[in-house]
Amino acid sequence: MRKTKVTITGLIFLSFIISIYFFPLVPEQMATHWDSQGEVNGYMSKLWGLFFMPLVITGLAIMFLVIPRIDPKKENIAKFRKYYDRFIFLLIFFLIAVHLQVLLWNIGIRISPNAVFPVGIGLLFYYIGVLMENAERNWFIGIRTPWTLSSDRVWRKTNRLGGKLFRIAGISAIFGVFFPKLAFFFTIVPALFVAGFTVVYSYIEYQKELKNPQSQIKT
Repeated sequence: MRKTKVTITGLIFLSFIISIYFFPLVPEQMATHWDSQGEVNGYMSKLWGLFFMPLVITGLAIMFLVIPRIDPKKENIAKFRKYYDRFIFLLIFFLIAVHLQVLLWNIGIRISPNAVFPVGIGLLFYYIGVLMENAERNWFIGIRTPWTLSSDRVWRKTNRLGGKLFRIAGISAIFGVFFPKLAFFFTIVPALFVAGFTVVYSYIEYQKELKNPQSQIKT
């Protein structure tokens, strides 16, 4: 716990230090948003462009550190805490990489977001799959439907399958690097499919359990 907090705090400070370093280098109006074709379509003022992402990172870090304390099933989160902490680190690293891409673009080093986002999101999806496969039933992390939250068996089956599917979705997203104009579809379509499929799957598994209560005992 202590190492996790120290590391996360260090990464938060790093994001602010990066912004301070770039303060005299970026223009007053910063490009901060790109369309699916990699063309700029959104701007922010210098102050917001520099510090919006560090503030987002700070807010997310606080939220993720609080979750294991307030979840009614916090003892279950403790069982897979190491996977959870690694996810936090990976997410923050990804957001810092996105932040750097924006800052570099605004000083003339034009690294396309279609090169950064697919790889970063793909790695996140892949690790979310690993996290889901190891997650025990809780209220915040994993595939949470009325049916997974009502049964340990349905939770395990749904999250184990969902984890495998999310890893495949992660690989698909990474392939988007090779098709920049289609990167959005390589990323979003598989994720939407996995989300929809696992909801239906959890409902079907729960109905099986209602028809055969002994299945919960055996699993």
